[in-house]
Amino acid sequence: MIIIGEKINGSIPVVAEAIAKRDGEFIKNRAKLQAESGATFIDCCASVEESIEVETLKWMIECIQEVTDKPISVDSPSADVLIQAYKFCNKPGIINSVSMEGDKADRIFKEIADTDWEVICLLSDDKGIPKTAEDRLRVFDDLMAKAKEYGIKPSRLHIDPLVEMLCTSEDGIAMNVEVISSVRKQYPSIHITAAVSNISFNLPVRKLINLGFTVLAMNAGLDSAILDPTNRDMLGLIYATEALLGQDDYCMEYIGAYREGIIGPVKK
Repeated sequence: MIIIGEKINGSIPVVAEAIAKRDGEFIKNRAKLQAESGATFIDCCASVEESIEVETLKWMIECIQEVTDKPISVDSPSADVLIQAYKFCNKPGIINSVSMEGDKADRIFKEIADTDWEVICLLSDDKGIPKTAEDRLRVFDDLMAKAKEYGIKPSRLHIDPLVEMLCTSEDGIAMNVEVISSVRKQYPSIHITAAVSNISFNLPVRKLINLGFTVLAMNAGLDSAILDPTNRDMLGLIYATEALLGQDDYCMEYIGAYREGIIGPVKK
C-alpha cells in the first residue's frame, strides 16, 4: 500500500497555528514522525490564501526536506500554485491534485509530462462531483484520454474516486467499490487512492468505519491512501489485509513491519 501521510495540512487547527507562527520545528517533527512510521509520501498542504500560498508551501517543503528524504505530495486546489510549488522539491513526488474541472488537467499534465512526477486525479469535472458510478467512470475516461494525450503512463496516476460521507450515502460504499474495481480491471498498473477518513465524517467512533472501509476498498483494488501513518491500528490492518489478499508473499512484509515496530504493540 502506498501511504500518503496526511498530518501536515493547514486545515488541521494545530498545523494552521504552526504555519501562522512559522513554527518550523512543529512541521519538522510531524514530517519525521510520519516518515519513521512508514509513510511513502508526505503530503504538504498550506490551506492559506492563494496570495501567500506559494511562499508558505516553499517554507513547509524546506522544513520537511530538512528531516526526511521521503518524496512530497504537493497539495493545493490551485493549478497556478502547484505549477510553482512542486519545483521546490528535491525529488519527484505527487501533484495533489488535478480533475477535469476547467483546464487544470491540461496545465498540470503538460507541466509534468517529461518528468517522473505522479499525480492524484479526482473524478470530478465542471459539473461537480458526479452522483453515480457511471458518471464518475465517464470522468475517468476523459482523464485517461487527457493523460494519454500528454504521454503520461497509467502507473503515474493515482485515481481518487472521491469518497463521501457514509451517513449521507444511499448505497453505503457500493458506488466506490464499483468505480474502484472497474478502474482496476481496465488499468492493472494504475494507482487508486482515497482520503480514507472522509467516509466517517459525522459518525461516532470514526476509526471503526475507517478500518472497515479500508478493507473493503483494498479488496476492490485500492492500493494507495491518504491517511495518518502514525495510526498503528490502521497500519496493522493494511499489512494484514495485503497478506490476506495474497499481495504479500509468505507474509514477509507483515512480519518485517512487526519486527521493525511499525505494527503491533509499542515496544518498550
